[in-house]
Amino acid sequence: MENKPFVASWSGGKDSAMAFYRAVQSGMKPKRLLTMFQEDEEVSKSHALPFSVVLAQAERIGIPLMIRGAGWSDYELKFIDAMDECRADEITHGVFGDIDLQGHLEWVQKTCEKSNIVPIHPLWQEPRRAILEELLEVGFEAVIVVINTGMMSREYIGRTFTRELMDELEALGIDSCGENGEFHTVVIDGPIFSSRVPVAFGEVRENEGYVFLDVSLKE
Repeated sequence: MENKPFVASWSGGKDSAMAFYRAVQSGMKPKRLLTMFQEDEEVSKSHALPFSVVLAQAERIGIPLMIRGAGWSDYELKFIDAMDECRADEITHGVFGDIDLQGHLEWVQKTCEKSNIVPIHPLWQEPRRAILEELLEVGFEAVIVVINTGMMSREYIGRTFTRELMDELEALGIDSCGENGEFHTVVIDGPIFSSRVPVAFGEVRENEGYVFLDVSLKE
C-alpha cells in the first residue's frame, strides 16, 4: 500500500478516524475526505455533525473535504458520483471504517467497483475491543453525540470515550464499539490532527428514537 493515494470515507467519528490512521501508518497517501450529508447539506448523515465541525476536522488533518448531500433513495448515486470525481483526480483507493458488518462491506465493494476505486478496510474482522483499546492508546479523544434509545440509555450522551466507559457498556450487554448503531461519536483530538478541534457541546434533543447532542465550533 506504500504511496497509494486514497479518499477516506469520513463520518467524523472514531471508526473512520482509526481507519484513516491505520491507512496512513501503512504508508498510504491521504488525498481527500468524503462525508455524506443530509439533503440540505447542513448536517452529516447518522452522526448529525454540522459542516463547520467536519470542515474543522479536515483542516486539522490537512487534506480537502468533499461532501455530498443525499437522501436514502439517492445515497448510492451520490456516493458513486463522489467516487467518480476522486478517480478522475487519480485517486485509486478508498479507505473505510467497517469492522465486521458483511452487508455494508459488500455494498462498499460493489459501489467502489463502479468507479474503479479499490476499497481498503484497515479494521476489518479485528476484535472490536482491541480497536477501541488502540484508539485510546494512540491518543484519540471521542465523545458520544448520538444515541439510539431503543438500544441504550440516553444517559450516555456526551460521555467521553474511556476504558471505564467501555467496561460499563459491556457490563450492560451493550457493544462498546457501537457497530450495530447503538451510538455515534465525534473525534475531537488525536494523532491525525495538527491541533485539537475546538468544539462546544450544546443542547440535547430527541427525534424519532434518537438522542442528539448539538456540536458546534467554539467562537
